[in-house]
Amino acid sequence: MSYDFKSCTLCPRNCGVDRYKEAGVCGNKSVIRAAKAQLHMWEEPCISGRNGSGAIFFSGCSLKCCYCQNYKISHENFGEEISVSRLGDIFLELQDMGADNIDLVSPTHFVPLITSALDAVKHRLDIPVIYNCGGYEKRDTLKMLEGYIDIYMPDLKYKSSELSGKYSYAPDYFKYASEAILEMHRQQPELVWNGPLLKKGLIIRHLVLPKCRHDSMDILSWLKENIPADSFKLSLMSQFTPVYRCSVYPELNRRITTLEYNSVVDMALEMGFDGYTQSRKSADSSYTPEFDLTGIRQHRTKHA
Repeated sequence: MSYDFKSCTLCPRNCGVDRYKEAGVCGNKSVIRAAKAQLHMWEEPCISGRNGSGAIFFSGCSLKCCYCQNYKISHENFGEEISVSRLGDIFLELQDMGADNIDLVSPTHFVPLITSALDAVKHRLDIPVIYNCGGYEKRDTLKMLEGYIDIYMPDLKYKSSELSGKYSYAPDYFKYASEAILEMHRQQPELVWNGPLLKKGLIIRHLVLPKCRHDSMDILSWLKENIPADSFKLSLMSQFTPVYRCSVYPELNRRITTLEYNSVVDMALEMGFDGYTQSRKSADSSYTPEFDLTGIRQHRTKHA
């Protein structure tokens, strides 16, 4: 897909930077940068499957969450530049390794380049493609992805602009995230299964934060009012771990309590949502991948 990075407006930051010359707010220029490609077992069961999700972790991010577990790549921009052709090869490599899907992690700022890579190899892919993002998306950018993405897997982090401004420097987060999720649902309005694995559809994730359970409940209320409960899966996460800049905010410098998490889960059940919950053991930094360029630098024998 052709896109002019000269005045980039792919994400809601609308920074207008000439990414051919300098990095945008996302931290990247007009070349793909990635930190790891691997079989990843820590997604939801319908995504990880038996063999693992074929995850590509892209460097940079338009959100600036102070608690990001992947801060090494999202904030510090660790990774290596790769070509569109190399990205296409990585997709095929992951499929050869037995991946149950291609999992694009934090891909927003590379969307036109990713679609170009998919154009080159999608006829060789027989596994779903997942768009795994923080929810801070523009509807116009998502429309570029129509026909390319089988499963959307966004976060819906905040309803409160005060919280999103404080912790992610994005007071307009919910405005964009809510519009984005409605667009994702328009593109993938129902869940389609291949046995226990999701083939098409929408999974909405929400991470419960310390002292923010009432905001979590506001999000559940919005979902109930706007999207049929049986048309998507809800994933409520308890894995919050105080890392990166959480020490700046004393209220975040702890894990969530059982009360905080269970009160949100109970409300979701009362509203009829179906999906996934996490054990408290998931709040552990060992679940964060080691970003070491695995699968990025390796070169493969070309497919015939």
